[in-house]
Amino acid sequence: METKRNFPRTTVGGVSLPRILIGTNWLLGYSHRSSAQDRLIMGKFHNSEAFLPIFETYLEYGIDAIMGPVSTNNTCLDAVKYAEDKLGKKIIIIDTPVMNVDDTAEGRKSAEATIKRSADVGSTFCMIHHSSMEQLVNKNKRIIDRLPDYLYMKRANGLIPGLSCHMPEGIVYSDLNGYDVETYIQIFNCMGFLMQVEIEQVAYIINRAKKPVMTIKPFAAGRTTPFVGLNFSWSVLRDRDMITIGVMSEQEAAEDIEISFATLDRRYPDLAGRSSPNIHQDVLKK
Repeated sequence: METKRNFPRTTVGGVSLPRILIGTNWLLGYSHRSSAQDRLIMGKFHNSEAFLPIFETYLEYGIDAIMGPVSTNNTCLDAVKYAEDKLGKKIIIIDTPVMNVDDTAEGRKSAEATIKRSADVGSTFCMIHHSSMEQLVNKNKRIIDRLPDYLYMKRANGLIPGLSCHMPEGIVYSDLNGYDVETYIQIFNCMGFLMQVEIEQVAYIINRAKKPVMTIKPFAAGRTTPFVGLNFSWSVLRDRDMITIGVMSEQEAAEDIEISFATLDRRYPDLAGRSSPNIHQDVLKK
């Protein structure tokens, strides 16, 4: 059996992580394209066995960390546990649960239960989902209201706290106030897809973040190719930062890993040519 080259790693909160993280949108049906595309994804990944070839491909390169709402999505959780059992390798869970952040006794109780569930399923990291975190952002005061309460709950449950941000202000305000987080999730891609300010401004924020940044949506949900998206992101990010890559097949995973290696090595990737009805028309076809 051929030994694959391990992908470069970084350290987050004292934990070694691969600089490519396994994404879940294209496994769980969150396509950001259409309901038909969502159904196509869910139809393909309807059981744990369907996830296995993709997880196996990532793990062959030492890419052993997954990001997503693992603790609140039984399909994803079952697939991770199934892969661990079949392949005999641990997958680090970077959990992104949606939480109730209401400033009430009931809201706090619900948040505590969500965080405890994240710990109980074996997560290493717990990141407040952006849709929950952004309810707490106060741009006037440049704070994230009551965030320290939720970060304390995570530490108390043995989880490494992080912050998931669609709003780039999340990184800025967290660093400004010294909140107890070890890493950030931030949208970043060459298309500006779902980014709330200009690409240049987000790149500036990422490069000055006090903690490593886990970037997401590098292909703008299929609006750019992996070659373009990865060459852009790897060229801008720091050595401590990561890219979360979602795929629908093990072949896509292998291609994206090869493109990433090639970009970091400063060489052209070794890829098969695209199909064409006229084999003489596609100059890239081998």
